[in-house]
Amino acid sequence: MNILMVSSEMSPFAKTGGLADVVAALPKALVRRGHNVVVVLPMYGDIDAYKYGIGHFHAPMGVWMGDDEQEWCAVRRTVYDDVPVYFIEHDVYFNRHGLYHDKAMRDYADNPRRFAFLCRAALQLCIDKGFRPDVVHAHDWQTALLAPYLRIWNWNGTVLENCPAMLTIHNLAYQGIYSKRNYPYLGFSWEHFTTDRFEYYDAINYLKAGIFYSSMVNTVSPTYADEVRTPEHGNGLDGHLRWKGDRFWGILNGADYDIWSPEHDHRLPAHYTSEHRDGKRICKNVLQDHFGLRHDDNVALFGVVGRFTAQKGYNLLAQVIEPVLNSMHVQFAILGTGETDLEQFFNFMAHKYGDRVGIHVGFSEDLAHLVEAGSDFFLMPSRFEPCGLNQMYSLRYGTLPIVRATGGLNDTVENYNHHNGDGTGFKFYDFTAEALYYTMGWAVSTYYDRRHHIEKMRYNAMQRRFTWDMSAEAYEYAYLRAMGLH
Repeated sequence: MNILMVSSEMSPFAKTGGLADVVAALPKALVRRGHNVVVVLPMYGDIDAYKYGIGHFHAPMGVWMGDDEQEWCAVRRTVYDDVPVYFIEHDVYFNRHGLYHDKAMRDYADNPRRFAFLCRAALQLCIDKGFRPDVVHAHDWQTALLAPYLRIWNWNGTVLENCPAMLTIHNLAYQGIYSKRNYPYLGFSWEHFTTDRFEYYDAINYLKAGIFYSSMVNTVSPTYADEVRTPEHGNGLDGHLRWKGDRFWGILNGADYDIWSPEHDHRLPAHYTSEHRDGKRICKNVLQDHFGLRHDDNVALFGVVGRFTAQKGYNLLAQVIEPVLNSMHVQFAILGTGETDLEQFFNFMAHKYGDRVGIHVGFSEDLAHLVEAGSDFFLMPSRFEPCGLNQMYSLRYGTLPIVRATGGLNDTVENYNHHNGDGTGFKFYDFTAEALYYTMGWAVSTYYDRRHHIEKMRYNAMQRRFTWDMSAEAYEYAYLRAMGLH
């Protein structure tokens, strides 16, 4: 198949979260399976064109928007992991700091125009260069307008004629809701501004329109697909997702084991396997050194990598970290950034507890790998989690996840059985500080009192695989459904 994939993020070019990892790994897996995949991204100002060999490809390119005037842009191109990647270069929209917001974390006021333009430019590129996609794959609200553009606009006689769209929802909490003042710029008539399509409490909802007009919609784990069809987790769109029926699926993300494997991870000070885990002890010592923790091979070390937000459950961790430190023999290595009050609180904990709590505010890919390899347990107490990737990485590194049983966390972590040592991690169900505290205590007591179970679980965890080839096969079938062939 010819597949056009359009996204606002792709690792390593532009990344704020898991979306970038998915858009890097899925095309690579599809190409391995014999498909022709083209990815289109914005050319953000922070992307290093020289570093990634991004050259000029096509200029100028005129893009018609709803104001009946052409806007002009250029297109750049590189090849990454055998996947052609095209960059829409429009300095007014994309040559600025940050992907979605400024340094003060304020959303850019022109985001509705920026990402509408990205969608139209990606389709215009297909026409200008004669690329005929069998399916167009959109990701999240930023590119959800691809579906209505393909369904509503007239593409007769072009390479886009009768082309279906598939939409992947990575996080339903973000929907692209904007004032209807932006609607004329999109280029759709007001007859489509209805409650089942674009209109959402007298505003535009990009994701809602994408759901309506897409031939197939999926989210990134089976459990999350079930959760978002309920009022509790549906963020106002549960009815629209139920309406899609068997055109809405959950397809579990994969992990890129070319990058995340302790046997050959070039970012680690020592390598190890499921059978020979001596290198994990070395990684733990280096991790303790980096975070200023006391050297202790036998202490239970909790690792954290993530965004400090309530969605990720770090408000629960803030409530329990001091009681845990006062009642258990543990250490913490915390890497992340996010809400200012949480950053300040964890910094204070590191200052107060010295060689038992270490923190790095910010993000470092090298340090993320070290935390995964050097920790004994990995904390993901999310309020909701569409899929999650870090728990998959943790399993591969023999670092047992402690997770709330929601979304992809529930799908990928097998709960510990204290009778026989089966399982790959520790789950809790209620989103409360008390539930997190006692689950951490459960893990710590297992670590000290049933160490043979910990070793068995580590071995089992390192044997688990959630490959992108498995995910790509499911996406293939979804593409065929979108095309009307299944």
